[in-house]
Amino acid sequence: MADETPDNEAAVEEAKAAAQDAAKALDAVAAEAAAELPVADAPAGAPVSAPSASTPEPEEDGPRANPRKVREGIVVSDAMSSTVVVAVVERVRHPKYGKTVQRTKKLYVHDAQDSAKVGDRVRVQETRPLSKLKRWRLTEVVERAR
Repeated sequence: MADETPDNEAAVEEAKAAAQDAAKALDAVAAEAAAELPVADAPAGAPVSAPSASTPEPEEDGPRANPRKVREGIVVSDAMSSTVVVAVVERVRHPKYGKTVQRTKKLYVHDAQDSAKVGDRVRVQETRPLSKLKRWRLTEVVERAR
């Protein structure tokens, strides 16, 4: 056969050696990356193992994959029943000029106990849509109005 010439055999052996070297380098990089990642459950001096290649099934009772957003703001209206309007101030740098700009966003927040009053500083958490505008719920009143 034409494929079994000495030149082709040498090329095949070189390709196999290069593939083995690449696999070793990939394993070394993966082990180094796994060693840099923090492990929550293991003690500080415990050895770190590389993550498995198979993807685990999502846990039903475990923590969320993406935690819900939490914001802090001032109550500007409590006229509605079980709903308050919270003004959240966000400070961002202007993309072109670099000046710090304040952006205010009004959030409609579910307050089941009607505990928040105008002027209170409150902490709110993202939730499923509760009405046409409400996507947040009150988690705590951080500071009462004076």
